[in-house]
Amino acid sequence: MTRVKRGVIAHKRREKILKYTKGFRWGRKSKERAAKEALLHAWTHAFRGRKEKKRTFRALWNVKINAAARELGMPYKDVIAGLKAKKIDLDRKTLADLAENQPTAFKAVIERVR
Repeated sequence: MTRVKRGVIAHKRREKILKYTKGFRWGRKSKERAAKEALLHAWTHAFRGRKEKKRTFRALWNVKINAAARELGMPYKDVIAGLKAKKIDLDRKTLADLAENQPTAFKAVIERVR
């Protein structure tokens, strides 16, 4: 049986790991063992972060809607309840965008809800 040397494949694997850790601090960008450990944690947090981002944006939209609605004399809970009662299908992202960038359109929506 012929001898198989695996140096090339092992080197490629190590280079791939170090490519992912480009930009990490200290030895985690250059030492293979530290890089592996850092990636293990980094990818876990990245997965969790993608889920958390959705939560934080929804909270931000709620704050924007509430602030704009209160200027027009209506609290957030009444705006959302009114939208559901009148069967107006506007999500919070769109409402927040209207409140921030197009106050006249947002005011028209609030008037329809009243």
